[in-house]
Amino acid sequence: MADDLTNEAKNRTAPNQGRQFPGPEAPDVDAGSGEGGIGEGRHRRRPRGDRGRRETESGEAGGLEEAVVKVYRCAKVVKGGRRFSFAALVVVGDRASQVGVGYGKANEVPAAVDKARKQAQRNMITVKLAGTTIPHHVKAKYRASEVILLPAGRGTGVIAGASVRAVMELAGIKDVLTKVHGSTGPKNLVKAAFAGLMKLRSKEEIARLRDVAMA
Repeated sequence: MADDLTNEAKNRTAPNQGRQFPGPEAPDVDAGSGEGGIGEGRHRRRPRGDRGRRETESGEAGGLEEAVVKVYRCAKVVKGGRRFSFAALVVVGDRASQVGVGYGKANEVPAAVDKARKQAQRNMITVKLAGTTIPHHVKAKYRASEVILLPAGRGTGVIAGASVRAVMELAGIKDVLTKVHGSTGPKNLVKAAFAGLMKLRSKEEIARLRDVAMA
């Protein structure tokens, strides 16, 4: 009788031998795949714009280079979730006295950078240089930011923060001293530095404006 019960128990358990039951991580289910899922916002969120992000790459037209000073992200809360839009602040120059500044907005980062680059190319100016530095000191203000640019001797380098440095380097200035007063926002600083470069004059231009002969 005991042998019959043992054989019957073996027959019941035999079909389950060798079978591997899934562990707690076996189900391949994405937590954010369903509508209103826990991880919906986390998995579908677009990449964040890095604060103070700066990238330099070769341009396509005329050997121009571009520097992405900063990418801004804006989120609009709607009924279905959040809608993101992006804005890019870009500086374009040839490192030989040509420089421009642009600001563009779009629903994607590449489109915003492309708009800003095109605007910067339309706004390019020719900077008056004196060798590797600027011909004279200049002070420029844009809204709450004020930037002071001072000539420097050869080998000094560009003494400036990230925002102003992008404008100076792409303009072809290798030696300059800078000082910032007021707001330190990238948009204000870039535009104030750009306005300062527009004020630069060469010796010949100053002599002609004052109607005097150079010694």
